[in-house]
Amino acid sequence: MKILITAGPTREYLDPIRFLSNRSSGKMGFAIAKAAAEKGHSVTLISGPVTLDTPPNVKRIDIDSAREMLAAVQQELPEQEVLIMTAAVSDFRPRIMTHHKLKKATMPAVIEFRKNPDILKTVQPEKGNRIFVGFAAETDNIFLEATRKLNEKGLDMIVANDITQSDAGFGMDTNRVTLIYPDKEPEHLPLMSKVDLGVKLIEIIEAMREEPQPIG
Repeated sequence: MKILITAGPTREYLDPIRFLSNRSSGKMGFAIAKAAAEKGHSVTLISGPVTLDTPPNVKRIDIDSAREMLAAVQQELPEQEVLIMTAAVSDFRPRIMTHHKLKKATMPAVIEFRKNPDILKTVQPEKGNRIFVGFAAETDNIFLEATRKLNEKGLDMIVANDITQSDAGFGMDTNRVTLIYPDKEPEHLPLMSKVDLGVKLIEIIEAMREEPQPIG
């Protein structure tokens, strides 16, 4: 299969030095990319700023902002069969980005923000027979929030995890997730390495691809 994966955080700049971001390390997305490439799939990895090496036989595209990630996804998606969105995309960006460093004396006390585009919702009309997989990193009402995102974005599966756990989530080498589907019961997976979880997810997606696909 041709698989497109997003990973890591995005950065939304206030000035050339300061930015809004999050704690995503990119480890989960890179683990999935590695697992997919090792199984012989053609893998394109769109990554925000991370300190990880590119897995062998993976095409990597580096971006900074949410809008750059959206543009890269739109550019690559037509040739892909699967989209896996593990990236922790910033929901908002500063309304104004200055091209010079803001000085302490002139730094605004209140910063206004604009909403960033929701990448999965934006490209949903292009889904067709493609498999779309999302991730939901939550702290509260995890099942309800993940299910809402699954339905709202028309996903085939969403991977939900509680990022308040000390052994799972951002920056960890392990993860404990629940797989939520639109048409069957959730699947609770035990704590495992992100490498092993990457292999598991690729196996599930391979099985999805083998299932009969609707026409149109």
